[in-house]
Amino acid sequence: MRPPWCGRRTRGIPLGLLALWVAAARCLQSQGVSLHIPRSAINATVQEDILLSVDYSCHGVPTIEWKYTSNWGVQKIVEWKPGTPANVSQSHRDRVCTFDNGSIQLFSVGVRDSGYYVITVTEHPGSRQFGTIVLHVSEIRYEDLHFVAVFFALLAAVAAVLISLMWVCNRCAYKFQRKRRHKLQESTTEELEMKDVEC
Repeated sequence: MRPPWCGRRTRGIPLGLLALWVAAARCLQSQGVSLHIPRSAINATVQEDILLSVDYSCHGVPTIEWKYTSNWGVQKIVEWKPGTPANVSQSHRDRVCTFDNGSIQLFSVGVRDSGYYVITVTEHPGSRQFGTIVLHVSEIRYEDLHFVAVFFALLAAVAAVLISLMWVCNRCAYKFQRKRRHKLQESTTEELEMKDVEC
């Protein structure tokens, strides 16, 4: 006797191929690159040091590349493999530090550094992940300078009031002394006149 499935080939082979395809896809997916970006947008002020933090996982040693995109175009910042020296572009030579987890640190950022920073982690051709961090760098906030300006204006006003009071006090003292001198002169002239009258 033949088993009931023995002459029917319609479902056995396609289901087997489907199962094989799913297993291969899972196997390839587990060998791919995964990339995690904790902060996809960063706000900073001029002269700050900024960490563009990422973390990746893969089975091999990947190539990590960072590019900067702005209104002026795309510029490569750095490319390296973990454990090897980084190939830093001339424009960022003394301004970037790389880490084995894929993160980079930018030193002393300026407004010109605002833009999109794109990381590409490539394990082998066809296995790569992209990620983007948006950096916005603004000028130093002027609220602090406004406070200082108001404080100095207040000090100047207080100094002006004190100087005015000192001037008024000086004038009053001068008038008082003048009256006193005048009274002394009158009293001495009266005494002299009295002596003259008595003589």
